[in-house]
Amino acid sequence: MLTYHLVTLFPESTESYLNASILKRAQEKGLITIKYYNPRDFTISAKKGAKQTYAERRVDDRPYGGGPGMVIEALPVIKAIESALKVAKGKRRILFPRKSETTKKIKIIFFSPAGKQFSNESADALKKYTDIIFVCGRYEGIDARVKKAFPMVDISVGPYVLTGGELPAMIMIDTITRRIPGVLGDSLSIEEERVASPDVYTRPEVIEYKKKKYRVPKILLSGHHAKMDQWKKGKKLKVKKL
Repeated sequence: MLTYHLVTLFPESTESYLNASILKRAQEKGLITIKYYNPRDFTISAKKGAKQTYAERRVDDRPYGGGPGMVIEALPVIKAIESALKVAKGKRRILFPRKSETTKKIKIIFFSPAGKQFSNESADALKKYTDIIFVCGRYEGIDARVKKAFPMVDISVGPYVLTGGELPAMIMIDTITRRIPGVLGDSLSIEEERVASPDVYTRPEVIEYKKKKYRVPKILLSGHHAKMDQWKKGKKLKVKKL
C-alpha cells in the first residue's frame, strides 16, 4: 500500500477531490491511503487537551529581509513532517520485517516553482515508494530551514505560481495512483500506453444543437483500426499552445 502524507494548513481543500471517483475506489481497495498533518497542531504552545486561541495556533510571521506577505514558520512544519515519518516508519516495520527491504521507501516532496518538473516518468518512479510526504506551502512560502532538516526533493507541476501546495499534491497523487496496478480497470486507460487523441466521441452518432448537426468523424465509424490510430496520432500532433 502507498500512503500519501499531506502536511497542509488546509486539509479540507483537498478532501472532496481525493475522496471521490478513482481515488476513492483505490482507498477502498486498500491500494492507497491518505493522512493529514496540520502544522497548526504542532505549534510550540500546543498542549494536550487544552483549547488554543487563534493566536496560539498561528504558524506564520513576517519575512526576514522584508517583502510582502507572511512566511510559514519552520518548527511547526518540521514537527508535522517528523510525525508523518514516525507513522511511515511504523508502517514499514509491519510491511517489511526484514531490514534489507526497508530502505529507500519514503520520499519527501517540497513544492517549488524552481523544482524539477513533474512528469509521467516521475510518477512511475514514485509509485514504487511505500510513503510519500507532501509539504504544502502557503502565503509567501515555508521557512527554507525545513529543507535542511530533512532530505527532500523540490518538485514543480508547471512554470507558474499557485496559491498553495495542495493543488500540486492532488495532481501528483492522481497521476501516481493511476499507475498503481489494480487501480484502473484496464491498463490501457493510462493514456501513454495506447494511441490516444485529445478529441473523443460517444453515442449518438449525430447530435443537433441550435438547428446545426454535429457528427462523429467518419474514420471512427469505419472499423479500420490502423486508419483510426493514424487519425488519433494526427490529432495529438495538432494540439496548440496558448
